[in-house]
Amino acid sequence: MSGDAHVDDPAGTSPPRVSIEDLTKYYGQTLVLDEVFLDVAHHEVVCLIGASGSGKSTLLRCINQLVPFDYGTIRLDGVPIDDASFGKTGLRKRIGIVFQAYNLFPHMNVLENVTLAPRKVHGAERRAAEANAHRLLELLGMSAFADKYPEQLSGGQQQRVAIVRALATDPDVLLLDEVTAALDPELIGGVLDVIRDLKAQGMTMVIVTHEMGFAREVADRVCFLEEGRIIEQGPPSQLLVDPEQPQTRRFLQRIIDAGRL
Repeated sequence: MSGDAHVDDPAGTSPPRVSIEDLTKYYGQTLVLDEVFLDVAHHEVVCLIGASGSGKSTLLRCINQLVPFDYGTIRLDGVPIDDASFGKTGLRKRIGIVFQAYNLFPHMNVLENVTLAPRKVHGAERRAAEANAHRLLELLGMSAFADKYPEQLSGGQQQRVAIVRALATDPDVLLLDEVTAALDPELIGGVLDVIRDLKAQGMTMVIVTHEMGFAREVADRVCFLEEGRIIEQGPPSQLLVDPEQPQTRRFLQRIIDAGRL
Protein backbone atom coordinates (compact mmCIF):
# COMPACT_ATOMS: atom_id res chain seq x y z
CA MET A 1 0.00 0.00 0.00
CA SER A 2 1.68 3.18 -1.13
CA GLY A 3 -1.12 5.68 -0.58
CA ASP A 4 0.86 7.80 -3.02
CA ALA A 5 1.08 7.06 -6.71
CA HIS A 6 2.94 10.27 -7.48
CA VAL A 7 6.30 11.75 -6.53
CA ASP A 8 5.93 14.31 -3.76
CA ASP A 9 7.25 17.81 -4.29
CA PRO A 10 9.09 19.04 -1.19
CA ALA A 11 9.08 22.60 -2.53
CA GLY A 12 5.30 22.59 -2.43
CA THR A 13 4.79 23.46 -6.10
CA SER A 14 2.62 20.43 -6.88
CA PRO A 15 -1.16 20.80 -6.46
CA PRO A 16 -2.96 19.60 -3.35
CA ARG A 17 -3.91 15.94 -3.36
CA VAL A 18 -7.59 17.02 -3.20
CA SER A 19 -8.79 20.51 -4.03
CA ILE A 20 -12.43 21.56 -3.58
CA GLU A 21 -13.59 24.92 -4.92
CA ASP A 22 -17.03 26.53 -4.55
CA LEU A 23 -18.73 23.16 -4.06
CA THR A 24 -22.51 23.55 -3.96
CA LYS A 25 -25.06 20.76 -3.67
CA TYR A 26 -28.85 20.78 -3.49
CA TYR A 27 -31.22 17.95 -2.66
CA GLY A 28 -34.34 19.28 -4.34
CA GLN A 29 -34.79 22.77 -2.91
CA THR A 30 -32.62 22.05 0.13
CA LEU A 31 -29.12 23.50 0.09
CA VAL A 32 -26.82 20.82 1.54
CA LEU A 33 -23.36 22.16 0.62
CA ASP A 34 -22.94 25.92 0.35
CA GLU A 35 -19.85 27.09 -1.55
CA VAL A 36 -17.36 24.80 0.18
CA PHE A 37 -13.64 25.43 -0.33
CA LEU A 38 -11.14 22.88 1.00
CA ASP A 39 -7.65 21.72 0.06
CA VAL A 40 -6.16 18.49 1.41
CA ALA A 41 -2.40 18.12 1.10
CA HIS A 42 -0.47 14.93 0.37
CA HIS A 43 -0.37 12.73 3.52
CA GLU A 44 -2.67 15.11 5.42
CA VAL A 45 -5.48 13.87 7.67
CA VAL A 46 -8.50 16.18 7.77
CA CYS A 47 -11.39 15.50 10.17
CA LEU A 48 -14.84 16.91 9.44
CA ILE A 49 -16.98 17.59 12.50
CA GLY A 50 -20.42 19.09 13.01
CA ALA A 51 -23.97 18.20 13.88
CA SER A 52 -25.95 15.64 11.90
CA GLY A 53 -27.25 17.22 8.72
CA SER A 54 -24.39 19.71 8.42
CA GLY A 55 -23.23 18.25 5.09
CA LYS A 56 -20.20 16.21 6.19
CA SER A 57 -21.17 12.88 4.63
CA THR A 58 -22.45 14.52 1.45
CA LEU A 59 -19.10 16.27 1.07
CA LEU A 60 -17.29 12.91 1.28
CA ARG A 61 -19.59 11.36 -1.31
CA CYS A 62 -19.02 14.24 -3.70
CA ILE A 63 -15.26 13.79 -3.53
CA ASN A 64 -15.37 10.40 -5.26
CA GLN A 65 -18.51 11.11 -7.33
CA LEU A 66 -20.88 8.86 -5.43
CA VAL A 67 -23.12 11.94 -5.28
CA PRO A 68 -23.31 14.49 -8.13
CA PHE A 69 -23.01 18.16 -7.22
CA ASP A 70 -24.55 21.24 -8.78
CA TYR A 71 -21.69 23.74 -8.89
CA GLY A 72 -18.00 23.93 -8.18
CA THR A 73 -14.93 21.85 -8.95
CA ILE A 74 -13.18 18.97 -7.22
CA ARG A 75 -9.68 18.05 -8.35
CA LEU A 76 -7.44 15.10 -7.59
CA ASP A 77 -3.77 16.03 -8.06
CA GLY A 78 -4.90 19.01 -10.11
CA VAL A 79 -7.19 17.06 -12.44
CA PRO A 80 -10.99 17.59 -12.23
CA ILE A 81 -12.64 14.39 -11.02
CA ASP A 82 -14.95 14.32 -14.04
CA ASP A 83 -12.00 14.38 -16.44
CA ALA A 84 -12.16 11.66 -19.08
CA SER A 85 -8.64 10.52 -18.19
CA PHE A 86 -10.02 8.76 -15.10
CA GLY A 87 -12.28 6.58 -17.23
CA LYS A 88 -15.27 4.85 -15.69
CA THR A 89 -13.50 3.31 -12.71
CA GLY A 90 -10.17 5.11 -12.31
CA LEU A 91 -11.40 7.65 -9.78
CA ARG A 92 -12.86 4.95 -7.51
CA LYS A 93 -9.53 3.14 -7.66
CA ARG A 94 -7.65 6.20 -6.47
CA ILE A 95 -10.19 7.41 -3.88
CA GLY A 96 -11.40 4.69 -1.51
CA ILE A 97 -14.37 5.15 0.82
CA VAL A 98 -15.52 3.30 3.94
CA PHE A 99 -18.98 3.75 5.43
CA GLN A 100 -20.37 3.19 8.91
CA ALA A 101 -22.43 0.33 7.43
CA TYR A 102 -19.86 -2.25 6.39
CA ASN A 103 -21.66 -3.18 3.13
CA LEU A 104 -19.88 -6.52 2.86
CA PHE A 105 -21.42 -9.11 0.55
CA PRO A 106 -22.85 -11.77 2.89
CA HIS A 107 -22.50 -14.61 0.35
CA MET A 108 -18.75 -13.97 -0.09
CA ASN A 109 -16.00 -14.75 2.37
CA VAL A 110 -13.52 -12.10 3.48
CA LEU A 111 -10.99 -12.83 0.74
CA GLU A 112 -13.67 -12.71 -1.96
CA ASN A 113 -15.05 -9.41 -0.61
CA VAL A 114 -11.60 -7.84 -0.64
CA THR A 115 -10.57 -9.04 -4.12
CA LEU A 116 -13.87 -8.40 -5.90
CA ALA A 117 -13.21 -4.81 -7.03
CA PRO A 118 -9.53 -5.28 -7.97
CA ARG A 119 -10.43 -8.31 -10.11
CA LYS A 120 -13.83 -7.51 -11.57
CA VAL A 121 -13.65 -3.72 -11.84
CA HIS A 122 -9.95 -2.96 -12.27
CA GLY A 123 -8.82 -6.11 -14.07
CA ALA A 124 -6.27 -7.44 -11.60
CA GLU A 125 -5.16 -11.05 -12.02
CA ARG A 126 -6.60 -13.35 -9.34
CA ARG A 127 -3.26 -14.47 -7.91
CA ALA A 128 -1.98 -10.88 -7.59
CA ALA A 129 -5.25 -9.65 -6.10
CA GLU A 130 -5.30 -12.43 -3.53
CA ALA A 131 -1.65 -11.89 -2.59
CA ASN A 132 -2.32 -8.21 -2.03
CA ALA A 133 -5.47 -9.01 -0.04
CA HIS A 134 -3.58 -11.40 2.25
CA ARG A 135 -0.89 -8.76 2.79
CA LEU A 136 -3.46 -6.13 3.78
CA LEU A 137 -5.42 -8.52 5.98
CA GLU A 138 -2.21 -9.33 7.84
CA LEU A 139 -1.41 -5.63 8.26
CA LEU A 140 -4.83 -5.02 9.81
CA GLY A 141 -4.77 -8.11 12.02
CA MET A 142 -7.33 -10.03 9.99
CA SER A 143 -5.20 -12.67 8.25
CA ALA A 144 -6.81 -15.51 10.23
CA PHE A 145 -10.26 -14.57 8.93
CA ALA A 146 -9.74 -14.75 5.15
CA ASP A 147 -12.08 -17.74 4.79
CA LYS A 148 -14.74 -16.44 7.19
CA TYR A 149 -18.07 -14.99 6.09
CA PRO A 150 -19.34 -11.62 7.38
CA GLU A 151 -21.91 -13.23 9.69
CA GLN A 152 -19.04 -15.02 11.47
CA LEU A 153 -17.29 -11.73 12.31
CA SER A 154 -17.87 -9.13 15.00
CA GLY A 155 -18.81 -5.61 13.99
CA GLY A 156 -15.27 -4.39 14.57
CA GLN A 157 -13.86 -7.19 12.45
CA GLN A 158 -16.31 -6.45 9.65
CA GLN A 159 -15.30 -2.78 9.73
CA ARG A 160 -11.65 -3.77 9.46
CA VAL A 161 -12.49 -5.88 6.42
CA ALA A 162 -14.33 -2.91 4.91
CA ILE A 163 -11.18 -0.81 5.39
CA VAL A 164 -9.03 -3.56 3.81
CA ARG A 165 -11.43 -3.68 0.86
CA ALA A 166 -11.05 0.08 0.37
CA LEU A 167 -7.26 -0.25 0.53
CA ALA A 168 -7.14 -3.15 -1.93
CA THR A 169 -7.04 -0.81 -4.96
CA ASP A 170 -4.05 1.04 -3.46
CA PRO A 171 -5.89 4.39 -3.29
CA ASP A 172 -4.21 7.78 -3.02
CA VAL A 173 -6.99 9.09 -0.75
CA LEU A 174 -9.14 7.28 1.82
CA LEU A 175 -12.51 8.69 2.87
CA LEU A 176 -13.93 7.44 6.18
CA ASP A 177 -17.55 8.19 7.05
CA GLU A 178 -18.37 7.62 10.72
CA VAL A 179 -16.69 4.23 10.62
CA THR A 180 -17.12 3.69 14.37
CA ALA A 181 -20.73 4.89 14.65
CA ALA A 182 -22.30 1.43 14.34
CA LEU A 183 -19.84 -0.28 16.70
CA ASP A 184 -20.19 -1.20 20.34
CA PRO A 185 -17.85 0.91 22.52
CA GLU A 186 -15.49 -1.99 23.20
CA LEU A 187 -14.92 -2.46 19.45
CA ILE A 188 -14.19 1.18 18.58
CA GLY A 189 -10.61 1.18 19.83
CA GLY A 190 -9.44 -1.51 17.42
CA VAL A 191 -10.78 0.32 14.37
CA LEU A 192 -9.26 3.61 15.53
CA ASP A 193 -5.91 1.83 15.95
CA VAL A 194 -6.09 0.84 12.29
CA ILE A 195 -6.67 4.45 11.25
CA ARG A 196 -3.74 5.59 13.41
CA ASP A 197 -1.55 3.05 11.61
CA LEU A 198 -2.72 4.33 8.21
CA LYS A 199 -1.81 7.86 9.23
CA ALA A 200 1.65 6.67 10.29
CA GLN A 201 2.08 5.11 6.84
CA GLY A 202 1.28 8.45 5.16
CA MET A 203 -2.22 7.80 3.86
CA THR A 204 -4.12 10.95 2.87
CA MET A 205 -7.47 10.79 4.65
CA VAL A 206 -10.65 12.79 5.04
CA ILE A 207 -12.59 11.54 8.06
CA VAL A 208 -16.10 12.32 9.22
CA THR A 209 -16.23 11.59 12.93
CA HIS A 210 -18.03 12.29 16.18
CA GLU A 211 -15.06 10.92 18.14
CA MET A 212 -13.59 14.25 19.23
CA GLY A 213 -10.76 12.69 21.24
CA PHE A 214 -9.73 10.72 18.18
CA ALA A 215 -9.93 13.82 15.96
CA ARG A 216 -7.70 15.65 18.43
CA GLU A 217 -5.12 12.85 18.25
CA VAL A 218 -5.05 11.89 14.58
CA ALA A 219 -6.06 15.00 12.60
CA ASP A 220 -3.63 17.46 11.11
CA ARG A 221 -6.60 19.78 10.62
CA VAL A 222 -10.20 19.84 11.84
CA CYS A 223 -13.03 21.48 9.88
CA PHE A 224 -16.30 22.41 11.58
CA LEU A 225 -19.34 22.38 9.28
CA GLU A 226 -22.71 23.97 9.91
CA GLU A 227 -25.56 24.21 7.41
CA GLY A 228 -23.36 23.06 4.55
CA ARG A 229 -20.51 25.52 5.11
CA ILE A 230 -17.06 25.20 6.66
CA ILE A 231 -17.42 27.70 9.47
CA GLU A 232 -13.95 27.26 10.90
CA GLN A 233 -10.87 25.12 10.40
CA GLY A 234 -7.52 24.74 12.07
CA PRO A 235 -5.22 22.37 13.93
CA PRO A 236 -7.06 20.33 16.59
CA SER A 237 -4.97 21.92 19.35
CA GLN A 238 -6.56 25.24 18.42
CA LEU A 239 -10.01 24.47 17.05
CA LEU A 240 -11.01 21.92 19.68
CA VAL A 241 -9.60 23.95 22.57
CA ASP A 242 -10.05 27.62 21.71
CA PRO A 243 -12.26 28.03 18.62
CA GLU A 244 -12.76 31.50 17.19
CA GLN A 245 -16.33 31.23 15.91
CA PRO A 246 -19.37 31.24 18.24
CA GLN A 247 -21.01 28.42 16.22
CA THR A 248 -17.98 26.21 16.83
CA ARG A 249 -17.93 27.07 20.53
CA ARG A 250 -21.63 26.20 20.89
CA PHE A 251 -21.17 22.86 19.12
CA LEU A 252 -18.15 21.90 21.21
CA GLN A 253 -19.92 22.91 24.42
CA ARG A 254 -22.71 20.46 23.58
CA ILE A 255 -20.06 17.78 23.01
CA ILE A 256 -18.44 18.61 26.35
CA ASP A 257 -21.80 18.55 28.13
CA ALA A 258 -22.42 15.10 26.67
CA GLY A 259 -19.05 13.91 28.02
CA ARG A 260 -17.56 13.28 24.56
CA LEU A 261 -14.61 15.68 24.67
